[in-house]
Amino acid sequence: MPELPEVETTRRKIEPLLAGRTILNINHDAPHRYRDTHLAHGRRVSGLSRRGKYLMLHLAAADAAEGDPHDLELIVHLGMTGGFRLEEGPHTRATLTTDAGTLYFNDPRRFGKMVVVPAGEYRTMPTLAAMGPEPLSDDFREEDFARLAAQAGAVKPWLLSQKPVSGVGNIYADESLWRARIHPAQTRLNAEEAGRLYHAIREVMAEAVEAGGSSLGDGQGNYCQHDGEAGAFQVRHNVYGRPGEPCARCGTDIRKIVLGQRGTHFCPECQQLRAEGTGRRAE
Repeated sequence: MPELPEVETTRRKIEPLLAGRTILNINHDAPHRYRDTHLAHGRRVSGLSRRGKYLMLHLAAADAAEGDPHDLELIVHLGMTGGFRLEEGPHTRATLTTDAGTLYFNDPRRFGKMVVVPAGEYRTMPTLAAMGPEPLSDDFREEDFARLAAQAGAVKPWLLSQKPVSGVGNIYADESLWRARIHPAQTRLNAEEAGRLYHAIREVMAEAVEAGGSSLGDGQGNYCQHDGEAGAFQVRHNVYGRPGEPCARCGTDIRKIVLGQRGTHFCPECQQLRAEGTGRRAE
């Protein structure tokens, strides 16, 4: 957390507060996590975009004309618990002040990061530099995904690598695999399996973005929008966070295992592990 739907919701919510505004100051006390932020001072935010789980503020010189290309970007990664707020709190780690007001970056677990880089220069961020296509874009093509999936190892860790498709994290990998009826440890997906998963990822991501993402737990240190409003997709989770509860499709108890060092939820009946090279269930 947060994953693509939460970051996209954040982008949509804070863009009206930042677009066209001049950054006066970014204040923090952790230069190893908030790198070169002084380069943003005096720059105009020409727009906001998102790549996978990364939020990008495009920065133009203050005297640049509208439409001129930006030459710097402020890249924000929310980490596990980061998010912007309208008011300062006990876990505020950075403040972003513009000529219109201040946004507070809260991050209880301190995994969030900011860095200012030349536009499009991501050499210091290898995950971003090597990221796969956006799942809701035309660049995410079923035939390409199927070709890669045919050679992949365990499918869930493969999805989490961000290389076949961007923005899919723990929650939405579990939900997409359940919808596609694929075991999270399945390797080398056949064309039919890859097609089911491709469409499941697109459906789950679209629905989660529309719902404003997923807010988990008691709200302390978990994702919510900048104004405190929670996401709503968590009420539609079919497997994530539901171990021991009945599968909505077949009634079998949802199981939780650790796969690739990540907690993983699935239905052992609906998502049977196929023996490699066969259409049969692995014993």
